[in-house]
Amino acid sequence: MSMTAIRSFPNPASGEKLKLDIAPVAFFAIVHAIALLAPWFFSWSALGAAVFLHWLFGSIGICLGYHRLLTHRSLHVPRWLEYVLATIGAGAIQGGPIFWVSGHRQHHLHAEDPFNDPYAASRGFWWSHWLWIFYPQKQFFDSNVYKKFAPDLARDPYYNWLDRYFLLLQLPVAIALYALGGWSFVIYGVFVRAVVLWHTTWLINSATHAVGRRRYEVADGSRNLWWAALLTYGEGWHNNHHAFPNVAPATRRWWELDMTWWAILALEKVGLAKRVIRPKADQR
Repeated sequence: MSMTAIRSFPNPASGEKLKLDIAPVAFFAIVHAIALLAPWFFSWSALGAAVFLHWLFGSIGICLGYHRLLTHRSLHVPRWLEYVLATIGAGAIQGGPIFWVSGHRQHHLHAEDPFNDPYAASRGFWWSHWLWIFYPQKQFFDSNVYKKFAPDLARDPYYNWLDRYFLLLQLPVAIALYALGGWSFVIYGVFVRAVVLWHTTWLINSATHAVGRRRYEVADGSRNLWWAALLTYGEGWHNNHHAFPNVAPATRRWWELDMTWWAILALEKVGLAKRVIRPKADQR
């Protein structure tokens, strides 16, 4: 979809016309530009740090913490552990927990609706991938509005703090990385990791609503995409997820790898995860 078409696509309910917001464009451009310095700072240990943090912030923080725990309540953990997982999720630089959970709940409530799904695939691949961030709509980005979709989190002072100040978490991360390995660790552990994690996460909004296989006939175009599942620790089994959003595992077959589910099983094994929602016999 062209930029002109995007700008001339107002919400009929609010009359809001989309406008390009320079602030997120500049922020993402700067982070991407710094990440491009990676070849001049390469070391295997720095790359290893980036891979580890991609897993930590991506699988444990976003997929387990923000998505399966906070958004869908597919499992229950002690409050202290919930705060730890949410804090790790905030470290992914994908917004605070109330913002993220609210947007994803709206996505499920109105999947692919061009006005009520924040990253509606019906507006095109690039809209659902990242243009929705550059053309922000009030109902998804104004905290006074989006909080109503996550009232369970909006009542919590800590989640409100994280929602405002999640970017500050990058300071201790960067300081720790610099202490461990200098600027190469910072470039890879903060900037390269952030860019790769952004795009792998956004592929679930874009690619898995465009290509792949459909096991379940659901109202939206969600699909299972094996390579997206590999990049996102199991989230690519998106048709499985949209059919039964509150089920903890995204996988349905033994060969469908879901690393985030392995982490949930580990927490359950040691008694930290309870009331884990599994698929019923007719949901397999």
